[in-house]
Amino acid sequence: MFKIAVLVSGGGSNLQSIIEKSKSGELACEIACVIGDRECYGVERAAEQGIVSCILDRKVFKKELCREIDRVVSEKEVDLIVLAGFLSIIDEGFVEKWKGKIINIHPSLLPKFGGPGMYGIKVHEAVLAAGEKESGCTVHYVDMGVDSGEIIFQVKVPVMEEDTAEILQKRILVEEHKLLPKSISKIISER
Repeated sequence: MFKIAVLVSGGGSNLQSIIEKSKSGELACEIACVIGDRECYGVERAAEQGIVSCILDRKVFKKELCREIDRVVSEKEVDLIVLAGFLSIIDEGFVEKWKGKIINIHPSLLPKFGGPGMYGIKVHEAVLAAGEKESGCTVHYVDMGVDSGEIIFQVKVPVMEEDTAEILQKRILVEEHKLLPKSISKIISER
């Protein structure tokens, strides 16, 4: 069975979409572990589903965070690492070791509105400030840059005149919940 690790920093709604698709059989994988870089509902969500989960607090581990994550995912023998709202930047050694086996979901149409400091509501605020007519979400491989890796899939979402950053965020999140499992499924089928 194809094994994935999911890394989270927040509520874990993208994690929930993976859990549901894997339980229904639509996604042929096992969630081997969920790792949070802080206490968050995503880790609780995993534990409630009986999924092995842990918190590797980035404030405690600091520069050793990626070494600890590597230890856990290596022990679980995972095939793919999924960053699902994971806010810590992973280091060069980790990216090199897991090259081609780490994906991230980002709430914009990369390369627009990506890079350092572009996460969460800040992305949607920037999209609105720029007067964009469309936004969306992107799943991409993780490389040495921030939000710069090869794109796997993107979905476009219209930006409406009456949108606030929060409304746009919710509309895009609906698409993220479809796009992330679709991307994992594509990777599984290619391996």
